[in-house]
Amino acid sequence: MPTVFTRIIDRELPGRFVYEDESCAAFLTIAPVTPGHTLVVTRREVDDWLELTDDERNALWAACATVARGIDRVFKPAKVAAMLVGLEVPHVHVHLIPISDESQLDFGKADASVEPAVLDGIAASISAAILAGAGS
Repeated sequence: MPTVFTRIIDRELPGRFVYEDESCAAFLTIAPVTPGHTLVVTRREVDDWLELTDDERNALWAACATVARGIDRVFKPAKVAAMLVGLEVPHVHVHLIPISDESQLDFGKADASVEPAVLDGIAASISAAILAGAGS
């Protein structure tokens, strides 16, 4: 059975995409820890990042860098944290979270009640920032 992330990538479930390439897709989480919290997901379903091929792992981190630069342009945080946890969905994904301090890296503080229009605006802003940065 496909994971929820595969179903989002395949457009069976809705997703607020900010980036896609042949190896990865990036979309906002529906329960952000901070505004701009984005997931970068491999297209191939793999449970553990240690099982990725070298090419897949390199593509994943390249996509993370591209998306993180977009998040940084939009939110101007102290850092864009990258967390590869993967316990909640058995599909390799990296959480990119704009933070001003480490206390914000608490998934217990995730907000599942963000208005859809707010998420749509954030996704559009990050996508535009990624496109704007592609030429630099």
